[in-house]
Amino acid sequence: MTAAIRARAATTPDELALGDDSGSRTWAQVAADLQRAAGAMLAVASDPVHRISVLGDNAIPTLEAHAAGLTVGVGTVATSRQLRANELADQYSDAGVVCAITGTAALAEVAAAARSAGVESLVVHGAGPDGTTPDGAVSWADWLESAPPVPPDAESRPARPLLVYTSGTTGRARGAEVRWTVTLPETARDYVEAITAESAFPPGPHLVVGPLQHNAPLTSVRHLLAGQPVIIVGKYDAETILRLIEQHHVTSSVMVPTHLQRLLALPAEIRAQYDVSSLKLVSQTGSACPADVKLAMINWFGPIFVESYGGTESGTLCRIDSTEWLTHRGSVGRPRAPFEVVVLDENNEPLPAGEVGVLGFRAPEGRGPHYHADPEKTEKAFLVPGVFTLGDVGYVDEDGYVYITDRIADMVVSGGVNLYPAESEKVLGSHPAVAQVAVIGVPHPDLGEALLALIVPVGEPPDPAELEAYSRERLAPYKVPRAYEFRDDLERNAMGKLDKKAMRAPYWHDERTIAG
Repeated sequence: MTAAIRARAATTPDELALGDDSGSRTWAQVAADLQRAAGAMLAVASDPVHRISVLGDNAIPTLEAHAAGLTVGVGTVATSRQLRANELADQYSDAGVVCAITGTAALAEVAAAARSAGVESLVVHGAGPDGTTPDGAVSWADWLESAPPVPPDAESRPARPLLVYTSGTTGRARGAEVRWTVTLPETARDYVEAITAESAFPPGPHLVVGPLQHNAPLTSVRHLLAGQPVIIVGKYDAETILRLIEQHHVTSSVMVPTHLQRLLALPAEIRAQYDVSSLKLVSQTGSACPADVKLAMINWFGPIFVESYGGTESGTLCRIDSTEWLTHRGSVGRPRAPFEVVVLDENNEPLPAGEVGVLGFRAPEGRGPHYHADPEKTEKAFLVPGVFTLGDVGYVDEDGYVYITDRIADMVVSGGVNLYPAESEKVLGSHPAVAQVAVIGVPHPDLGEALLALIVPVGEPPDPAELEAYSRERLAPYKVPRAYEFRDDLERNAMGKLDKKAMRAPYWHDERTIAG
C-alpha cells in the first residue's frame, strides 16, 4: 500500500475509503485488503511477465486489485466485462494472463476463456444466484484471507502499468499500457509515487460513473492510492448520480458526453432537488461533446469542466478548461508537454495555422504509442519519425488551439467507447448469407454515433435478427451493429477500396461525418 493509505488507516481508520452499490470499505479495511491482495497476486504472478486479468466490473474488488498490483509490480489487464469467451481467451493468451478476477455476471464467459487459454487461477467476487462459488474458482474473500505475506522487497520489483485492450483496424484488439507518467520509473514504488504525486483530481470523494475497463474511469485508482475516497456507480442512472454527489459531497468525476446528455434530460424539477456545489472538477473525455450540451452543463454545474483529448496508447495530448472553451468553442485545447502538435498534408509536409490536415503529435523518444506484442501496429501509428497520429483530421488556430474536423481511420466513437468496424465486419463476413459487408458510424441521439451494417447479401437478404444473434454469439454487445441495411453494392474509390466516408455521408447533416 502507499504512505497516504497507511496514514489514512492510522488517523481516520473508520472513514469511508471505497463505496459501491453493495457496500463500503473504511481506510483500515482498504489498507488490509491491499496488503492481502498484493500477497495473493504475487503468489500467482511471481514472474514479471505474468499478468492478472481484472474484469471491468464497477465494484470495490476491481479497484483494489489494480491498486494492489501497481504497488508490487504485478501487471494487471483491465478487461472488458462484455467480451465473449473467444475474445477474452485471445487477450489472455496475448497478455500472458495467469489469473482472472471477475464478478459473477460474466463468470461463465470468463471461466470458458480461462479453460481455453490455460488460465488456472480464477477469483470471483460478489454473490451468485445460489450464494456459492463455482468449482474451480475461489471467492475474493477467501483468496485474500489465505494470501501469503508480501515479501519485504516487493516494492522494488519493476514497474508494471495497467494494460488496456483497444479495438483494432485488423479485427483484433491490441493491448496498450496506460500512460500516466511522462517516463516510466524503474520500480513499482517509484511508479506509484509518480502517479500519485500529481493528482488528476482535487482532494475529496471522486465518483466513478464509467466502466472500470477504460483508461479514464481507471484514473480513480490513482486517487485511491493518493489516500482519497472513491465512490463507484454500478449502473449509470442520472438521478442516482446527482444523489451521490450531494450525499458524499463529491468533488470530482469523469464523464463522457452521453452522461452529460442524460443528466440534462432529467426534468428541471428533479435537477433542482440536488445540491452539486461540492463539485470542483468534471473531466470530460471519450468523444467530442456537442457545443449546446457543454454550454448547458457549464451553466448548471459551473465552469468546472476540463476536456481531455488523447488515447490509452498516448495519454492526454491536449486539454482545455471551461474558461478557455468559452472563447475557443469546438477546440480540444492546446497540446500538453511533452507533446507538440503538427498538422501534415498528404505528403506528410507541415501545414500552417488554419489549414486542415492530419493531426500529428511530436513526442520524445519512447513516449509515443506502443502496442503490446505488435511492433507493426506501433510502427504504423507514426506518420514520420517521432510524429504519431490517433487518426484524426483537423487544424490549429493562430493561438495554438487544436480543432478536430474528421477522422482518417474508420473508428466509431459510441458513448465514449472507441470501436473499429473491422471486428464487426470480420464476424458478419463469415455468415453464409453475407457476400460483402461494411460497418459505419451513423448519428445516434444518445450515444453520438452507432454502428450500422451495410450488407450485400448472397441471394435473398437474411433476417436482421439472425445477423444480430450471430454477432452476439461472437462479439461483445457494444461491438454488434444496432441496425442492418441491404444493398446491391458498396461504394468504392478509384483503387477499388471501400469508401467509408462516401457511405457515411448520406446519414450526416454536413460534410463532417463524425459526432460532436
